[in-house]
Amino acid sequence: MKSENYFVKKANQRTLRKFQENSALAFGCGASAFLGAATALLAFDMKTKTFGGAPLMIAGLFLAEAAITLLIWELFKKQVLKHGDVSRVFRLIGILLIATIVNGNIFCALAGLSLIKKKKNLEYQVGSYMLLVEILIVIVSYMNVFKEYVCDSFFLGMGVLAVVIVIHAVSLPLVVAYVHGNRADKKMIPLAVVLIATTLTGNLFSLLLGVMLLRKCWTKDDYVSIAWIDVVKRLFRSQMAILGAFIIVFLLTLSICANLTFDYGIAVDNNYSLILQEPSLAYPFGTDDYGRCVFTRVVFGARISLTVGIVSTAISIVAGILLGAFAGFYSGSTDNIIMRILDVFMAIPGLLLPIAIIAAFGTNTLNIVIALGVGAIPGYARTIRASVMTLSDAEFVEAARACGAKDKIIIFKHILPNSMAPLIIRATLGIGAGVTAVSSLSYLGLGIAPQIPEWGNILKAGSSYLETNAYMAIFPGFAIVILVLAFNFLGDGLRDALDPKLK
Repeated sequence: MKSENYFVKKANQRTLRKFQENSALAFGCGASAFLGAATALLAFDMKTKTFGGAPLMIAGLFLAEAAITLLIWELFKKQVLKHGDVSRVFRLIGILLIATIVNGNIFCALAGLSLIKKKKNLEYQVGSYMLLVEILIVIVSYMNVFKEYVCDSFFLGMGVLAVVIVIHAVSLPLVVAYVHGNRADKKMIPLAVVLIATTLTGNLFSLLLGVMLLRKCWTKDDYVSIAWIDVVKRLFRSQMAILGAFIIVFLLTLSICANLTFDYGIAVDNNYSLILQEPSLAYPFGTDDYGRCVFTRVVFGARISLTVGIVSTAISIVAGILLGAFAGFYSGSTDNIIMRILDVFMAIPGLLLPIAIIAAFGTNTLNIVIALGVGAIPGYARTIRASVMTLSDAEFVEAARACGAKDKIIIFKHILPNSMAPLIIRATLGIGAGVTAVSSLSYLGLGIAPQIPEWGNILKAGSSYLETNAYMAIFPGFAIVILVLAFNFLGDGLRDALDPKLK
């Protein structure tokens, strides 16, 4: 027989689950502790068998922030269980957590933004991530001031980012005040347009928030749900999925803004007076065997990895949709011909097809994109074919046929829109696979030219110094792992958000 304490514990858990702040504080505490432990491991110098001073201080800072967040979390739980909510004064403690963004702790900062505001709609959550992306970009870009010189457009870029941060900060209280349910005040239209314009920095959260505001400004019925916004709302329930989206948007924004705030010459020009420098404020990831800043190379390498991953996946999707749709809809001989050709491509193992294409046509970015795109077509085609075959006999398709709709109208207007969910999920995972593939090709010497900053190239150069200067391989390796994990987390979250059984 279960004790009374068991039922009290379950009741308390149900009460706490009603508050977003509880999960945000728990996630911030755990993630900060993990960052602290991981940084402490990185602080160990394999050459001298000692712990480095600066990394150890950063690890201690993360662990201290984890302890502070844990304390705030415990106090939060006590107040909620005792009074049913927390006081306005207690919520001001969130400012302390928001300040942790200065050292890059986005987890505690997000917990602070969640705690400081009692009434939070979806727009406030999107706006919080949008604002933190820009703040983190400014902090990362500011690291360049410790170098001997900065690029000519540095101060212009920092000024633009400062203006964008002000716009994003002002939008947070406005979306809380003027957005209610599925309706938004018409006054929000100019703000929505401005937010969409700030997407030029690469911040896709601002695009999402701007489009959501426009859609809600135009809606006339507060009780009619907006399907795609409901998907976004379900997606934001998953901490890991949104963390993945944050990392992707941050790297995309950084790769675009780096054109203004980072000096590309530091990433490609040899400087023999700075060969194999240890990590420092001027060179956070140290320098390589040619005296180039590894940090700057990793920043510009994100641009290539994301571009190749996204464009190659787009090629695969377009070709896969066309082939899979026609194969599944017409079946018979059309299906046999298309699928048997794709079977030939699927029979070629792993990276062998891209290697063969690159060997035949030469090594450059365009050929790599085409090679990776062609290699992934069969997977997308099979996914679409299965969905189309399932929907071909659906009632709405029969109704379209009865109305005299042509085959192309039925395929592209009725069947494909209802087949996008599995394709979107596969695409997010496919981009991560594309990033891994281009890095693998570069590591093997078959991808991007060695002098160009690309994560596989940086990792290959650092692999020769694992025992003496391990940082050269650790940081680009972490960048690859983190980006691929981010796409996987986002893909898992989209799968749950698009699943009708989990609504």
